[in-house]
Amino acid sequence: MRRLAIAALLLLPAARAQLLQPFSLDHRAASSSPADLSFLLDAPAGKDGFIQIRNGHLAKGNGERIRFWGVHFTDWSPGSVEIVPKEDAAFWASTLARFGINLVRLHFLDLNSPRGLIDASSPDSSAFDPAQLDRLDYEVAQLKQHGIYVDLNLNVGRSYKAGDGVRDFDKIRWAKGLTLFDPRLIELEKDYARRLLTHVNSYTHTAYRDEPAVALVEIVNENGLYLGFRAPTPYYGQELTALYNAPLPRLKPDEIASASPERFRTEMLFYMDAENRFYQDMSAYLQHTLGVRCPIIGTADHAHSSSPYPMLSSLAKLDVLDGHTYWEHPGAPPPHNTPMVDDPLHSTVVQLSRTAFSGKPYTVSEFNHPFPNDYLAEGIPILAAYASFQDWDAVVAYTFEPKRDPTWKPYIGDPFDISLDPVRMTQMAAGALLFLRSDVHPARQTIERTYSPQQVIDSRRLPRAEQPYYTPGFPLALPLEHAVRIRSLDGPPTGAFPPAPSNPIVSDTGELTWSASSPHTGLVTIETPRTEAIIGFLPAHPLTHLAAEVKNNFAAIVLSSLDGQPLAQSSRLLLTAAARAANTDMKWNADHTRLASQGGPPTLIEPVTGSLTLRGLTAAREVFVSPLDGAGRPIRQTTAYRTGIGWNFPVGDPATTWYVISVRRK
Repeated sequence: MRRLAIAALLLLPAARAQLLQPFSLDHRAASSSPADLSFLLDAPAGKDGFIQIRNGHLAKGNGERIRFWGVHFTDWSPGSVEIVPKEDAAFWASTLARFGINLVRLHFLDLNSPRGLIDASSPDSSAFDPAQLDRLDYEVAQLKQHGIYVDLNLNVGRSYKAGDGVRDFDKIRWAKGLTLFDPRLIELEKDYARRLLTHVNSYTHTAYRDEPAVALVEIVNENGLYLGFRAPTPYYGQELTALYNAPLPRLKPDEIASASPERFRTEMLFYMDAENRFYQDMSAYLQHTLGVRCPIIGTADHAHSSSPYPMLSSLAKLDVLDGHTYWEHPGAPPPHNTPMVDDPLHSTVVQLSRTAFSGKPYTVSEFNHPFPNDYLAEGIPILAAYASFQDWDAVVAYTFEPKRDPTWKPYIGDPFDISLDPVRMTQMAAGALLFLRSDVHPARQTIERTYSPQQVIDSRRLPRAEQPYYTPGFPLALPLEHAVRIRSLDGPPTGAFPPAPSNPIVSDTGELTWSASSPHTGLVTIETPRTEAIIGFLPAHPLTHLAAEVKNNFAAIVLSSLDGQPLAQSSRLLLTAAARAANTDMKWNADHTRLASQGGPPTLIEPVTGSLTLRGLTAAREVFVSPLDGAGRPIRQTTAYRTGIGWNFPVGDPATTWYVISVRRK
């Protein structure tokens, strides 16, 4: 019987391929749209002063709390650039604003031109390309004008040249790890920071260190030292050993498990001290020498296959904690193409939740549900909901690729590109409403945990079975039920935790429910006054205002008020209804876990097909439903019909992933 079931599942993708229909986003054709969410932004960015920290969260200069819902500008398409051409800067800024995006993480700025700022013709990597710098200035000015803040990354992808005076410059690539201890590399990092942050933007007439539209500055991206660190060349290995203790060799990876506790802890303390000295020195340089006025991030907690606590012991001394994660990153080992709703305890929500500290802002500056995945529609709405529940300060998707070529054909060019993905991009609009407005209320209870210094060190030898929390006995369902925070890494040992439910897991606000009893049954529901959603395997029980009778076995259906009123009284609503996205002629491998062929344009979707019912609409007289095209324009308008339980209307024809609903009242 089990073999028959497995065979049926293997046949399912081929059968479902017949359900795919063309639907492409067309940003360049967009102008006005009933789904325009730019009203969520408060333009110009920074008009109320510099982003500050107030009561453990990010706030505007006037003290008002602010959350950030963002994307990267990082493009991996052929001929791509990290800084958009001037003729497109206003266009892309207005596009992001329409989707409710109020932060752009400027990531690989330290690449060589024509992608990044570094002058490719210079003999060293210190000189900026004047044309690229001018484009960056104009891009930031346009983002600011539209109400979009920026997060400036300093050291990300810099490569070194002969003129830099860097040993083995041609062999160390991005110099991960080395940038935290090598004096020459640190000197160059400070020089880059000085050149960029003291530069006066020729369009805003403000230096970046004095620019209130700069929300955050990050020192390094996904960087760290760790036990068993292997330098790319002997010179740097010897340098690190000399910093440790020249007569005593550092532990090799295969020696860690058998090392004595004293030797293990001594070497761990060395790495922790090296990281702490680097971050304290760099943050002091940025804030006190250069006069940067926004909060500073050290780097992200990004390696969920090992304990973060030694690294967090230094990062927590800075202004903001940050985390990165992906559901089934294409570079990670199997499994691939599995539904996250079936595995709540290892979800992106649980992974990211381990890093937040009490009294500190927490941001997620990279996340994605990479393409292809038959269940990618689950990723954005689930994270938006639980990030609001956990009361995080920013969520930033990696990545929006601003295509340099205006004739770029509509297809998903790589795993991370959401810009032309008709599922993930329209869901960014729904996520903006949900997260920026705090439609899901913050948790009523916060579970704090403390670690002793010895626990912090010894956590690095815990087995991978303890991931992602590396805290034996910690119930991984807790972050789905309550808020979770670290109170101290220099306190009493971690104690016992309250028991957590297994299935279903209900948030302590009662607004979120995650159930997963067996494979292909996972389901998340969101039920708040202004947003309701059904995400996962169907059918699902009706919610207060939303019921679905659709043919799809998996979908993400999100209904949100557009006018800020509760759903029952709202006159305008945004509906996103999504299942799968694909490219034309895209082909999977034999076991349907990885792509054999990326395919090409146009993009395809599996429409959510059937009917939806809106329930409990107060004094509704007529309900009109407008499916939207890829530019956000109404395709046509249909009238919902009244039944004994609410207002019913069909979905799926025409094929689309989003709708605007208008309600006329008596």
